[in-house]
Amino acid sequence: MKNIIESLLETDLYKFSMGQAIYHNFPDYTTTWSFKCRNTDVKFTPEMVEEIKRQIYAYCDLNFDEDELAYLAGIKWIKKSYVDFLRLWHPRYEDFTIGTDAPCGLSIETNGTWLNTSMYEIPTLAIVNEVYFRMAYDYDELFSSFEEKLDEKISMLTSGTYKIGAFSEFGLRRRLSAEAQELAVMKLKNAKLDGSIFVGTSNVYLAKLLNVTPVGTMAHEWIMCVGQGNHKHNPAYSNWYALDYWVKEYGILNGTALTDAITTDCFLRDFQLTYSTLFSGVRHDSGDPFEWGEKMIKHYESLGIDPKTKTLLFSDSLDFKRANDIFAHFNGKAKVAFGIGTYIANDTKVPPLNIVMKTTACNGQDVAKISDVEGKGMCKNPAYVDYLQRCIDWRMENEAI
Repeated sequence: MKNIIESLLETDLYKFSMGQAIYHNFPDYTTTWSFKCRNTDVKFTPEMVEEIKRQIYAYCDLNFDEDELAYLAGIKWIKKSYVDFLRLWHPRYEDFTIGTDAPCGLSIETNGTWLNTSMYEIPTLAIVNEVYFRMAYDYDELFSSFEEKLDEKISMLTSGTYKIGAFSEFGLRRRLSAEAQELAVMKLKNAKLDGSIFVGTSNVYLAKLLNVTPVGTMAHEWIMCVGQGNHKHNPAYSNWYALDYWVKEYGILNGTALTDAITTDCFLRDFQLTYSTLFSGVRHDSGDPFEWGEKMIKHYESLGIDPKTKTLLFSDSLDFKRANDIFAHFNGKAKVAFGIGTYIANDTKVPPLNIVMKTTACNGQDVAKISDVEGKGMCKNPAYVDYLQRCIDWRMENEAI
């Protein structure tokens, strides 16, 4: 099997957004990341595990070339100091522990500086996905079904059956393969859409290759590690710490805030006038999207901010029909955008993998997220989750608004 990851640009843009902020503010933080396959019927064979090891080893042999660094330097919020750091940076295979001691037959954990381990998540998941689908099935049949479904979906946008406004492709971590994702982005770029606008992709390598816009800002790890990695912080204020450092790093640039790391209701306690003004919008990643969107509009209005000037970015388990319904509901009330992943990058005749790689510790201490629905968190210590929930509950019940 050829090498799956061929460039260090082949990751989601928000890894560079967060990476720069980590480099300038938290270069000595350490993190542990843990892999989990949520599919109960999936088994990785020993041969698959060995191929995954080989692929990750090959990934760790990559370096940025000057053309790639020049591309990053051309993104308006990326600073020269971070580009210089990336010129020297490459992954360390020694940070990985890969084994078979998990119900699915594959265990992966990474340990090291946050600067390093943050960068491993997306390429690792892309490798695991592609190895699995190439070795568990007749890959050519899967790819054929992928292309057939892709053409059907795009026809729904070109015909105007679905109108979803601005959207981007977010599927790198769970794509069928590198060639499948490239085909999807290329076809979406070239399609003549009616009532929809294809903006770009989270995959920086593909954005450069196909001359589309790279898209992405922050992930849950930023809020979890900034807010909970300092043992002196009350974790119920994780969002405040995370937003504060983000604004110090970027000012008004690169500003889409993620709301559900420790529930959206708790997030809104900190997302008051200053931050609501400075950030261009917010991202939805769990819970009912209609309830969430209405809650955000009401919040902006309560602060005297016109919600039509702000972006509601939806990114939770979307397909074109769901995006169409959301767009129809919110269009005219706010700027609406979508990040659509697995539905674009891995829709075949077999179910996709539901795999994640999450931060489970920062600076030797447990970290966790408590999103707007159950089942999206991942923490090895239930006692810490209970502690975090009690901190949130106390703040919500006792703090004056």
